[in-house]
Amino acid sequence: MTRILVLDDPAHGIPASEYADELRERLPETTVIHRETTEATVEAAADTAVITGIHLPDDVLEAAAELRLFAAASAGYDHLPLDRLRERGVTVTNASGVHGPNIAEHVIGWLLMLARSLDEGIRRQQRREWRQFQAFGELQGSTVTVVGLGAIGQAIGERLDPFGVETIGVRYTPEKGGPTDEVIGFDEIESALVQTDYLVLACPLTETTAGLIDADALKSLPTDAALVNVGRGGVVDTDALVRTIRRDRLRAAALDVTDPEPLPHDHPLWDFENVLLTPHVSGYTPQYWTRRADILARNIEHVFETGEWTGLENQISP
Repeated sequence: MTRILVLDDPAHGIPASEYADELRERLPETTVIHRETTEATVEAAADTAVITGIHLPDDVLEAAAELRLFAAASAGYDHLPLDRLRERGVTVTNASGVHGPNIAEHVIGWLLMLARSLDEGIRRQQRREWRQFQAFGELQGSTVTVVGLGAIGQAIGERLDPFGVETIGVRYTPEKGGPTDEVIGFDEIESALVQTDYLVLACPLTETTAGLIDADALKSLPTDAALVNVGRGGVVDTDALVRTIRRDRLRAAALDVTDPEPLPHDHPLWDFENVLLTPHVSGYTPQYWTRRADILARNIEHVFETGEWTGLENQISP
């Protein structure tokens, strides 16, 4: 019987015990183990074929002599010891897709706030000031460029469709298409920036995307454009962003991720009225463990049916 060890990694404040419960409900014939102490977790790893969690501590990996699958409970995987796992022939999957609906809603909320200047309404309410103001305009008719058309970027594109906007998607393999009106590669991104009203970053941090939105990219944007980042802070050159905002060459920025992160108390980004900040919370959803458990359960059923530990949903290695 396959044993699954759920590491004690909470997600967005939701305890991992809820993840274990979701897995037990879906896989009643599988032994699902969750331990809250390091010692007990290492002991349980010794004869476990499947381990799932956000991080994979060295002592757990060393103890897991029978490990066949590590199911990362996060979409990002750059923090995992992929080389060591690959050397041991361990299959690795991630949680791509679990964040799509909630992060897309976070983005839509920000786009509407920026288009209708709702942040100004909030400031006037805080001052108890009943004085009218003009919205920037309408979201309808604008051009929204979404960088990254993975599960999150696709969910954003799908939700933008009813708003009557023109959408451009940027992805590594544009021939795969997507839900946006146009799909281009990263080598064409400058042609998109010059016509962009709202630039949404929903891409992972890679060699290609690190510092992608630098001083030159920001200069290519129209001065009344707005930037939204729910990808990774390192995709944006923070110093260049601060300089651009100070020079009034960008209308607004809405950032759920920053570089550095957490954002230091004395960082200048806190001081701009036209910068909206949330502390990396767009990924929160009460459905997180439910969606994550669905993916792992489908993969375990695949293993039961085929006897194979490859060809799994969201497989990233080998």
